Amino acid sequence: MKKINHITQFIIINIFFMIFKFIGYKASSNLGFFIGKFLGPLFRSKLSIIENLKIANIKSNDNYNQIASNVLGNYGRIFAEYVHLKNFKNDKLKKYISIEGIEYLENIKKNKKRVVFVSGHFNNFELMAMQIEKVGIDLAAIYRPLNNPYLNKTMERIRVEDICKKQIKKGRAGTREIIKNLLKGTSIALMIDQRVREGEKVEFFKNLAPTTTIPAQLVKKYNCEVVPIYIERKQSNYFKMYISKPIKIGKKKSTSEINIFLNNILEKMILKNVDQWIWTHNRWKS
Repeated sequence: MKKINHITQFIIINIFFMIFKFIGYKASSNLGFFIGKFLGPLFRSKLSIIENLKIANIKSNDNYNQIASNVLGNYGRIFAEYVHLKNFKNDKLKKYISIEGIEYLENIKKNKKRVVFVSGHFNNFELMAMQIEKVGIDLAAIYRPLNNPYLNKTMERIRVEDICKKQIKKGRAGTREIIKNLLKGTSIALMIDQRVREGEKVEFFKNLAPTTTIPAQLVKKYNCEVVPIYIERKQSNYFKMYISKPIKIGKKKSTSEINIFLNNILEKMILKNVDQWIWTHNRWKS
C-alpha cells in the first residue's frame, strides 16, 4: 500500500511540475501560493502551526490563523518554484534575487576559507546554497532524503544539477563526510532549525528544544568561522538574500554556549518575517 501511495504521489507531483514548467516562473509561484493556502490544510495541519506559534509566544499584527494560511501558501510557492531553480542557476531569473553582503562571500572565496554557513528553512531555501556556490565557493550542502523514494530520486537530481554539486546525506555517515570535506577545505551549509534525535536540549523561543550540535562541534574542533545566511521573500516572487559577516567564535566556548548563540540568531531570522518560516515542524517535541 505504501508503494502505491508513493507512486501515486510521484505521478501527481510530476504532472504539477509539467504544468509549472509550461506556465512560467511567476505564474507558477502565484498558483503555488493558491494551492498551498487552500489545499495545504489537507496535507499539513493548520492547528499544528498555530500550536507551535503559541509555544513560541509569537507576537504579530496578524492573527495566528492568517499566519498559518500564509505559511501553507509559502509551502505551495516553494513547491511550484522547484522546476524553475535551474533558471536561477543559469541567471535567466537573476532579476528576481538580490544579495546583501556578497562581499563576505567574495572574501571567503579569495582567501580560500572553510566556513560553516547556518540558516533555516525560509522561503525558497534552496537558493541560498545555489548562490554561495555560484560565487565560486567550494561548498557541500547537508540534506535529509524524502520519505518517498521515487520523489527523492527526482529531488536529489535537482539538488545536484541545479543547486549544489556536493550533497551530503544526514546521518552518521554524513557526519564523516562533513569532516572529510572540511579537511579538504570545503565549506559546509547546514540547516539548524530542525529537531534532531541526537542533540542537546537548548532554549529556543524560551522553551527547551532538541538542537543539532554539529555546527558547535565543527567550530570547536576545526576553529571554523560561522556565517549566518537568510533569504527573504519580497513582493511574492522576488527574493533578497542576506549574508552576515563571518563570526569567529573560537574554541573556548562550550558546545552549549555555541548552540544557545546560534538558536538566538535563528530566532532573529524567524522574527523578521514570521510567516516565512516552516512552522509545521515541531522543534520542541522531545
